[in-house]
Amino acid sequence: MPTPLYTALVEHKERGRASFHTPGHKNNPGALPPDLLSLDFTELPDTDSLFEADGPIARAENLAAELFGAKRTCISAGGCTLCIQAMFRLAAPGGGKIVCSRVLHRSAVNTMALLDLTPVWAMPEDVLSVLAKTPDAKAVYVTSPNYYGQLLDIPAIAEACRARDIPLLVDNAHGAHLMFTEPKLHPLALGASMTACSAHKTLNVLTGGAWLHIADSRYTADAKEAMALFASTSPGYPVMASLDLAREWLRLHRREFGPLQEKVSEIKAVAQNRGISLPGGLTDPTRITLNTASAGIPGIEAADLFRQAGVEPEFADGAHVVFIATPFNTDRDFLRLKDAIERLPVRIPLPQAPELPELPPVKTSLREAVFAPSESVPLEQAAGRIAAQAACPCPPGVPVVMPGEEITKEILRFLRGYGFFAIKVLK
Repeated sequence: MPTPLYTALVEHKERGRASFHTPGHKNNPGALPPDLLSLDFTELPDTDSLFEADGPIARAENLAAELFGAKRTCISAGGCTLCIQAMFRLAAPGGGKIVCSRVLHRSAVNTMALLDLTPVWAMPEDVLSVLAKTPDAKAVYVTSPNYYGQLLDIPAIAEACRARDIPLLVDNAHGAHLMFTEPKLHPLALGASMTACSAHKTLNVLTGGAWLHIADSRYTADAKEAMALFASTSPGYPVMASLDLAREWLRLHRREFGPLQEKVSEIKAVAQNRGISLPGGLTDPTRITLNTASAGIPGIEAADLFRQAGVEPEFADGAHVVFIATPFNTDRDFLRLKDAIERLPVRIPLPQAPELPELPPVKTSLREAVFAPSESVPLEQAAGRIAAQAACPCPPGVPVVMPGEEITKEILRFLRGYGFFAIKVLK
């Protein structure tokens, strides 16, 4: 019998590329015990139950809360998505308005639709001003860091939320490790009320492992119920065990992030010497984002060149290539990456991405737009129609239209420039 998926995974492994993508363990044999498959059990009297935890799972969660300085930490075997769902449920169980950064994962959009929440959209740099104009907001929801490693001013946003006595929810999917960098940049340490941390992205955790960290005691009691509302009743024990192992590794080896930051700094210096620019502002000191367009190479093309050089990146778009580095990357991995950067051709810089159009008017609720009948129409026929999907050109990785918003002529021109030919709209 053919096994197409298994075979594809084996063949990819045999290519032997340096892994600068998720998961954070990098398939490094020293990152996790080799016997996790043999530990794939279920809820038993001595193995505890995730959503009624009072045994080893509860103890593992308490140890994680202690390490991260949280009032409560909950394990997720359903990825960061489950943590995001729980945060929204805890913050606004009866619905209402949420001030939302426009940079967000689709799971957040879907969760707000399911819970009938009303997002009040804000560009990342405008969150504070939008909050000031939304007196009935139940919470603020932001993503920090973003895919490129850029960080928001979490202390300022947290202070504004405290003044209003509302929670700050942070999708920290790409920043679970930031509690151990120098400086310490984890949003929980900077004033967030709750964070969703996709540990498998940057730590030695199996795919799907995440933590929900809660700093505000108002939300601790109902956390498990909020997670159980969305979660599978069959969480993977190897995934949960890997979270426990990673927490203990962090306790013993947190200093590993110092040498990692030094290696990443060296790689960035090599890139800049080649005329490749890096993201501005405060960034994750372990994330490598190369704006290869500044050296005349589209990101998608550059990613192929890296693969040919034996390096597998995490992500590429029209202008950037993103690499996720963790303590489990080897010196050989970094040497390959350095050599690949030095081999990149240097050309005339490509034009910068055009400015985003203004946020369009909201014509119907997010919930109605997500669940209403829809159809795909050619882009030229979409002017004035109501979007049934988010359209998110990359770069800049910011949706120019969300479900329930009007598709304006300016948005059409912008999407056409990025090669969009059709879009889903409400019937």
